[in-house]
Amino acid sequence: MRKVNLHTHTIFCDGKNTPEEMVLSAIEKGFDVLGFSGHSFSCFDGSGCIPDKDIPKYKEEINRLKEKYSDSILILCGLEQDYYATQPAVGFDYIIGSVHAYHKDGYDMSPDSFVWVDYSTSHLQTALDKFYNGDEMALAEDYFEIVSHVVEQTKCNIIGHFDLVTKFNEQLKIFDESHPRYIAAVDKSLGRLLKTGAIFEINTGAMSKGLRTVPYPSASILKKINQGGGKIILSSDSHWTDSIDFAFEDAKKLARSCGFTSLMTIDDNGKFIEENM
Repeated sequence: MRKVNLHTHTIFCDGKNTPEEMVLSAIEKGFDVLGFSGHSFSCFDGSGCIPDKDIPKYKEEINRLKEKYSDSILILCGLEQDYYATQPAVGFDYIIGSVHAYHKDGYDMSPDSFVWVDYSTSHLQTALDKFYNGDEMALAEDYFEIVSHVVEQTKCNIIGHFDLVTKFNEQLKIFDESHPRYIAAVDKSLGRLLKTGAIFEINTGAMSKGLRTVPYPSASILKKINQGGGKIILSSDSHWTDSIDFAFEDAKKLARSCGFTSLMTIDDNGKFIEENM
């Protein structure tokens, strides 16, 4: 099976290494394909994103590396398009669609009006107290409702970290993922997304940061994706060189345990293909 990672960040956004350093690490680790997916600029947080004015520089650098290392690895230029991105994603090899924070209805569009699910335990707890009076299931319902529209909003090929709202759940135990309201919110969101044909990633990024012991999505959700005919792809959500293939074998074992026999990868022409595990 081809070794592929399409979820990669660099110093163009919130990554720790240059694109070329990531390419050299991927070659050393035996990758066939490395895709870059810098964060699109979003209205709630510009600190970890590529400014819109720097997108041409980003494309230029990735395309330079694509040519330089063409004999060793296939390089693709993608974008992780946030739900609240300020510009449409145009001219990329692929798009990952993600919800890192979501706007709370009834408030202005300032950063303080967003529920930040991806940043810290304190951000999440603050939002839970401020907007929901401690009703964690209402927060989960709103999150999954927004995620259910991520494909139509971002025009993505890949759905990023579907249950990102649980990033800190092993530490905080905020959400009871077996609660009927939580399950209903997940099922409603999956019902919409499975119809789009977009690929779900199995994302090991939070594992490499020591925040989770298992990938996104959870096993119970992966089983539902499989039962619904959904496709999956492995992603490391890598922000530094050492994590490009972090826990990929664990992710494969999880996928098999949830009923999957194949993964989506990339062929020599940069097209998505399905390969048996």
